[in-house]
Formats: sequence, structure tokens, C-alpha cells
Amino acid sequence: MIVFFADGVSAEPEGYLTPVANSGDIAWILVASVLVFAMVPGVAFFYGGMLRKQSMTATMVQCLIATGIMTLSWVICGYSLAFGSDGFIIGNLDHLFMSGVIEDATAGEINELEFAMFQMMFAMVTACVVIGACAERVRFTALAWFLVFWGVFVYTPMAHWVWGGGFFDQLFTVRDFAGGTVVHICAGTTGLALIAFVGARNKSVRKARAHSIPLAFLGAMLLWVGWFGFNGGSGLLANGQTIHVCFVTMLASAAGLIAWTVCQYVTTGKVGALGLITGGIAGLVAITPGCAYVSVAAASFIGNVGSLLCFFAVRFIHSRCRFDDALDVFGVHGVGGIWGAIAVGIFAEAQYTGSMDGLIYVDGPAGIIFGEFDLLIGQIASVALTLVFCFVVSYAIIWVISKFMPVRVSEMEEIIGQDIVEHGEPSYNQ
Repeated sequence: MIVFFADGVSAEPEGYLTPVANSGDIAWILVASVLVFAMVPGVAFFYGGMLRKQSMTATMVQCLIATGIMTLSWVICGYSLAFGSDGFIIGNLDHLFMSGVIEDATAGEINELEFAMFQMMFAMVTACVVIGACAERVRFTALAWFLVFWGVFVYTPMAHWVWGGGFFDQLFTVRDFAGGTVVHICAGTTGLALIAFVGARNKSVRKARAHSIPLAFLGAMLLWVGWFGFNGGSGLLANGQTIHVCFVTMLASAAGLIAWTVCQYVTTGKVGALGLITGGIAGLVAITPGCAYVSVAAASFIGNVGSLLCFFAVRFIHSRCRFDDALDVFGVHGVGGIWGAIAVGIFAEAQYTGSMDGLIYVDGPAGIIFGEFDLLIGQIASVALTLVFCFVVSYAIIWVISKFMPVRVSEMEEIIGQDIVEHGEPSYNQ
């Protein structure tokens, strides 16, 4: 659960640096917010580059509309429902349209409005990630309406349960520092629900190669850079914990990249740019829930194993399953998020998972390698509940929408491409 320090004094695990002045915390979270926002064009370029050229504009438009919808949704009621109170299921409506949100920082705290903005960026990016699973087949209007309801009925409750004092925090011993369940498992499972409803793409479209590897590479690098704000800003302070988080984030992503490279070379005899960047992202996803709670050595292992699991999950989905996960959203974000969340229950150290009790820092729960089991049980329970909730509610939303409008483009429209059919703006002249 994310908390604000109100007493101006904080203590940290041994080895962490003393927090800098309050103005430094405020400045860092502003920078982190911008870094997370940069992940939106990162997703657009990464996804668009891996699709046909007839889908580049559609991908950018979908990421843009997701940004607009999630911003307005968050301001109108999302923030209030997620962080308005510590209710068991959901918050309250005290902060509709940001009413009552504190705009001035007091001693030891960041600006509450800044916190709301930082969390808003997470909502945007999560919605953009969802888009990749059902790419090239869901109508723009149907997707827009889906995100309107998904933001309120899926993402907001998830944020409340994990970070806002909801029942995950009340019933279980759970730690999710930067969004393993809230962002990655939620996005991956939502994508799975959408493709289960709309079905696979036309075979010729499905077999098409990535039209621009340089664009995909640029998008992946924007995501990688943005992840330092995504993970590093989640502690809401500019201190030693932030350095630790950024360090293990880089380490796990590099470990994931290397692991994917080895797997790709062993299985195909070749190494490609798309494999390298996907491996790096798999490592980033895996370390996200536990980046503040595990040691440097554990982070390397988590990144390695996460990438291996994602690699074989993607191969299995493509070869054995009927699901057409166009851009491996569940294979990478879903599977990587599941492993990362469970890994917290294995490798978390008590000195990193603790919290303030008055003016004293109290050690928190530890993973099973340190002889404790409560955290692992809580992590597994949170993963299972996230999978069921996000799939069922997301499927229900798109099913209801289908009763009012067509959800899927026709086969001919799919072949022509949504850039022309729906948006009238091809990204390329030829």
C-alpha cells in the first residue's frame, strides 16, 4: 500500500541513504511522471512497428484515445474510487473531479495532486498495453467504449485493492511495489478476454511480418527508459530505495534480454532484434512487483527466469493455442507479471518490505527462502483473484458492448487495414 509520510521523519533499511529535502522528492516524482507518460508513444511505436504498415496509424490513434479516456476517467472518478478511502471493495466519491485533493505539499509529503497525476500515468499505460493483444481486428469505437467502462470497473478496483487499502491489503500479506498485478497481469488478462471474444485475425494478416523493426526498437527503448520512472517513482521519494529500485530494474531487464537471446539462438539458430527487445521487456515486467523488495542477486535471477517463462509461453501460445495474442501481451505481461508477483513471495527480504511505525522502521514479511510463508500465500492469492476478476469483468464489458454496436471489423476491412478503413490516414505514402 502506498502511504504519505506526515511526520517529516523517515527511517529506512540499513544501507539506504537518508531522504533528500522535500523539494527533491517533488521534483523526482514530476520527472518520474513524465517518464511514465513517455511510455505511451513507446507502446505505440513498439506495437505499431511489429504490425503491418496498414495498422500503424490505427495503433497510434488507439494509444491516443486510451490516453484521453483514462485521463478524464481518472480525474472524474477513478482517483477517488481508487484512493478516496480504505474501503474493502472500493473507495468513495469524495474526490470527484479532484475535489478536496491537496495541492500544497506539507512536511515530509509530496503534493497529493502530484501523486494523483503519477498514478494517472499508470492507468494510461495499462490501457495502452491492452490494445496490443487484440490489434488489427477491434473497431475503434468499440475499443473506445470498452476502455471507458474498463477504466472504472476493472482498473480502478485493482488499484484500490492493491495500493488503496482494499481487501488485498486487508485480507492477505501482499506486496506489489509498481504494478505486477495492477498493471501487467491486469493488462495481460484483459487482452486475453478481448481476444477470446473477438477471435483470431485472418491467416494472411496473422502471418504478416513486422513492417518496421527500427520503430519497434525505438518504442522498446522508450519503454525501457520510461520504466525507470515507472518503478523508480513508485516509492514517492528520492532516496536510497529509489537507487536500489532503478539499479535492479536495469539488471533484471539486461538479464531478461540475455536469457531470451540464448533461448532464441538455441531453438532457431538465429538472434533477432525483436527477440532481444522482447526479452528486455520480459525482464522489466518480471521485476516490477518486487523491485524494492529483493536483493540485487535475486533481481538478476527473477529477470532471467521471467524471460525464459515468457519465451516458452509465447511459443506455446503461437503453436498450440487458438488465441491470437497479436503482440504477446499475455505471453509477456501476463506470464511475466505472474512470475514477478510470485517471486516476491520467494525472494523478498524483511528489511526491504517493512514500513514506518511512528518514528521507527519495522521489518516486514519475507519470502519462503527466509523461512516465511504468509507472503507467498498472499502473492498467489492476489494473482489468482486478479486473473479471474480481470478476465470475467473484461469479457462481460465487451459482451455488453457487442449488443449495441459491432465490435469486430469485417474480414475485408481487416485485410485492407484500419488505417484506411477507419481513420483514412495511412502512415506511409506507399
